[in-house]
Amino acid sequence: MEGSGVKWLPIRGGNRNNGGNAGLGALNLNNVRTNSNTNIGFRPRSQISDGQKLPGYGPAPSADLKGRQIHGRSRKILRELRVVSGKERPATLALTGNVMAKTYNGLFEEIITFESLYGAYLRARKGKRKSWPCRHFEQDLEGNLIQLQNELIWGKYQTGPYRSFYVTEPKRRKITALKLFRDRVVQHAIVGAIEPIWERRFIGHSYACRPGKGTHCGAATAQRMLQQCLRKHGKVYVLKADISKYFASIDHDILLSLLRKRIADARLMSVIEDIIRSYSEPESPGKGLPIGNLTSQLFANLYLDAFDDWIKCRRRERWYVRYMDDCIVVHHDKRHLQALRIDCQRWLSDNLDLATNRKTDVFPVAHHGGRGLDFLGFHLWPDGRRLRKASLRRFRRQVRQWQSLYESGDIDLSDIRLELHSWANHAKHGDALPAVAAILNQSPFRRHPDDSRRPNVRRRNSSRNPRRVGAAKAA
Repeated sequence: MEGSGVKWLPIRGGNRNNGGNAGLGALNLNNVRTNSNTNIGFRPRSQISDGQKLPGYGPAPSADLKGRQIHGRSRKILRELRVVSGKERPATLALTGNVMAKTYNGLFEEIITFESLYGAYLRARKGKRKSWPCRHFEQDLEGNLIQLQNELIWGKYQTGPYRSFYVTEPKRRKITALKLFRDRVVQHAIVGAIEPIWERRFIGHSYACRPGKGTHCGAATAQRMLQQCLRKHGKVYVLKADISKYFASIDHDILLSLLRKRIADARLMSVIEDIIRSYSEPESPGKGLPIGNLTSQLFANLYLDAFDDWIKCRRRERWYVRYMDDCIVVHHDKRHLQALRIDCQRWLSDNLDLATNRKTDVFPVAHHGGRGLDFLGFHLWPDGRRLRKASLRRFRRQVRQWQSLYESGDIDLSDIRLELHSWANHAKHGDALPAVAAILNQSPFRRHPDDSRRPNVRRRNSSRNPRRVGAAKAA
């Protein structure tokens, strides 16, 4: 077969002497029926010889490259050999540009169906059934959905106006949200269609706004990485990076170019571009995403997905975690992290037009001669974690607010219990249940006897509603 000019392609299992599909990857083809091999498994066969160098990587034996995944990615370093001008060459990573990225078309037809818009309406109304925009939309639900469907089909849809307000917990920041409920329905329909495209591409250690992830999983993973580094090298250093004004610094043109690499549907991209360009920071035209939009969470995640690729696939950093714009890299060499910090700042500026803020730092993590890692609401060490004191102070202020509302008869104990369960479960991850119990024992809930039978009165100031405060935190 060697002299016949047949091009041997990398396949699962088999060898050159026993058929292309033979071996652990499939049944042998050249055995007689009485001597069939039913041992089926997976064993990639590499065409890269020992010592051959991949672009961007040092010499590595083929035995080390077989079947290796790129830090949790579902694609392998080795791909099919491409025959270019009659010559075989090993394909490199998709990031080098030699392999065309898969694009998706026909998504717009799925979004504009009545069933899809109705499902998006059901998701958008969760937790908002009593709001006036939702009630107004439900007064003529079928007519509004059909009107929205026709505007999308004929290309007449435009994103509505925004409203802005400020939240003070956990810190003061501006929230910009849509006024019209119909715009929320459209965004839920779009996110439901395109989110799976990027969800399967995100690295496993990206924990913001993803199903099955969150702050608790991210903190547990970061602590596990600290433990692994300490156990292997005896010391731990961390590069903690934070993007300066991240949502306000996202460039619209760069974001749209990242979206077009995967979405080839021109009609869908037209609607997405209208949503993105419907809001800009006053001092920076062409930049910024509103924090209150559902699409902003997905767009902000995929905007830094290219940075994740660079960190994991190019720099080959083993211990890396990102939660939206907060990320950490764990390593045993301080000088390595200091050099990485400079490279990260340069890469973010050149490729995404972003900059890190003054919180970005390299420091040792230790009880003696170091400090704890302040990440995702916890102080982390390899041998333990603690809830931040700022979180306990915020809980104490929240308890005082509940006491005032309960004393005036504006809130019931059942509502307070729901909030307390949420805080208790959060404190449990930071070994702070005794501190929470101490705060509650110091501040009992009392109501005047004359008000015990008075029915609850709806508060005029809706900002005092603890459920409203919880929703603002989630936003």
